[in-house]
Amino acid sequence: MEMKQPMMMNREDGGEQEKEQESQENGRLVADSVAEKGQKSCSGPGQVSNGYPSTSPQSPREGAGAGTDRGSTPGAFRTLVVQQTSLDPPRETWSKKMDFLLSVIGYAVDLGNVWRFPYICYQNGGGAFLLPYMLMAVFGGVPLFYMELALGQFHRSGCISIWKHICPIFKGIGFAICIIALYIAFYYNTIMAWALYYLLSSFRATLPWTTCNNKWNTPNCTHYLSTDLNVSWTDNSISPAEEFYIRQVLQVHLSPGLHQLGWVSWQLALCLLFIFTVVYFSIWKGVKTSGKVVWVTATFPYLVLLILLIRGATLPGAWRGVVFYLKPDWRKLLTTSVWLDAAAQIFFSLGPGFGVLLAFASYNPFHNNCYKDALVTSSVNCLTSFLSGFVIFTVLGYMAEMRQQGVETVAKDAGPSLLFIIYAEAIANMPAATFFAIIFFLMIIMLGLDSTFAGLEGVITAMLDEFPHLLARRREWFVLGLVCVCYLGALSTLTYGGAFVVKLFEEYATGPAVITVVFLEVIAVSWFYGTTRFCNDVQLMLGFAPGVFWRVCWVAICPCFLLFIIGSFLAFPPEVRLFDYLYPFWTTVLGYCIGVSSFICVPSYMVYHLVTTKGTFKQRLLKSITPEASGSSGPQRDTTVITNAV
Repeated sequence: MEMKQPMMMNREDGGEQEKEQESQENGRLVADSVAEKGQKSCSGPGQVSNGYPSTSPQSPREGAGAGTDRGSTPGAFRTLVVQQTSLDPPRETWSKKMDFLLSVIGYAVDLGNVWRFPYICYQNGGGAFLLPYMLMAVFGGVPLFYMELALGQFHRSGCISIWKHICPIFKGIGFAICIIALYIAFYYNTIMAWALYYLLSSFRATLPWTTCNNKWNTPNCTHYLSTDLNVSWTDNSISPAEEFYIRQVLQVHLSPGLHQLGWVSWQLALCLLFIFTVVYFSIWKGVKTSGKVVWVTATFPYLVLLILLIRGATLPGAWRGVVFYLKPDWRKLLTTSVWLDAAAQIFFSLGPGFGVLLAFASYNPFHNNCYKDALVTSSVNCLTSFLSGFVIFTVLGYMAEMRQQGVETVAKDAGPSLLFIIYAEAIANMPAATFFAIIFFLMIIMLGLDSTFAGLEGVITAMLDEFPHLLARRREWFVLGLVCVCYLGALSTLTYGGAFVVKLFEEYATGPAVITVVFLEVIAVSWFYGTTRFCNDVQLMLGFAPGVFWRVCWVAICPCFLLFIIGSFLAFPPEVRLFDYLYPFWTTVLGYCIGVSSFICVPSYMVYHLVTTKGTFKQRLLKSITPEASGSSGPQRDTTVITNAV
């Protein structure tokens, strides 16, 4: 153990002085608590309640002010704060505050903001949908977002090891989150591989999804541009963009369904390999490198959205799409499905429960204002969703004008089809189509990369914090192994029937499981750990405690919000369909099995913890719900000793 004393006058090593200055503020916190509150804010004798590294003041004046001054004459007793620092390396931190903000924004703003929100908005009453959306955000999404940022920043741990400081019996939640993150990595990155295929196909004068004389086209392919006034669009017509997506990129026509997926597409396999290579070299060194990459991947999509919005607003018929997007249908508010869609959209958009917010916040300075961060990033996320609606529907209005159809007919597809068919086709009919295609698919890739960085960083942080002595010095190799596992797991989504696998994972593997996990997380924090204790932790970090609104949301409103989503999903299971393929019953059973395979970690660990804990059953149960002292174990936990000296 190395002993650090507050009265040290000179530093020969400049690097050592810089480290001392970085943690000086925390030293004042410990000393102030000694002088004013005794040990009120400590979890154990002489320990800051979360074990955050603290250092004593640098100068004699600061040292004297920190303690209780018993006299101003030489030789008077003063209280000294002596810190015993572990030899483990200090926890990595963000280089700049903007690195953290851009990483969180990049994680929250993903492909769902571009394709899911506009579709759900017009489907559920247009402008009227904004009312339940905002209510669900204020009373459900933002409180959960704030809670996870505060938990991660205070306990400075990933989604597995953090539970020993909250409620040890719920540690299985962390393992479940890691499995869910792997499932997401298995299919989410495949969508970026599709976008990369489109991007590489865009570097030509004539975009390949604008013509019907290619080897993958069928007799029903109807070639038209805005100048082809003699071409009529019928119900049997198939656009060249749709055939390019289905028959060339996915090649889904070669697979009859999930029971026979077919061979792996080598083109998509190479595209996905490139995506994972970029992911690896962006996160292999930690938040120091990924925090720099997001300056490009998180800001470039906003530039492209602005360009596409200006271009879309100048297209003929754009106003039809905007009216269709925002025209309120107040009668829809009387249906349960509207409120369910609003709750689900805000939940999956902000993304609590995936371990990412815990991981990112754990690299923040202890006194960072995470309350302000939660409000800023969640507001940016919601505004981005709203802006994306204009970008999408101005183009849909243009397509409806060109086909002489209603906007509701053109906008019949949701999900990736909205981007890779409808929007790609609209871009192909614009002047400078090649330029707009390149920047659009670059935007899709970067939106996906941010979320992949974040999802894998949540797993990496969780495992490194849980097994620090095994993995801390082998981060690069662990990340490499994780990326390889994700790539191998994604091979099924690269087959001819891979689009069916992507849809299956999207519907069953992540949604219900992660909502249930977050429900248990809120119960564990609010009811077992206690809102009073949690609010005291927040006050120790920020200098002020959360108000009554936040307490009520965490204790009652958020659990009801999540139960509403879970109950609706169980009561009304979705009918899964992709193109002309209706998923048979056995695929529903398979989907539920995949979802349960992650959630089963929670009850399994509860049983394991009760069996391995010593004592009577009552003693075991009491130990299982009692938080461990943060300073007792774990990396970089410091012991602060209070002593009187002359």
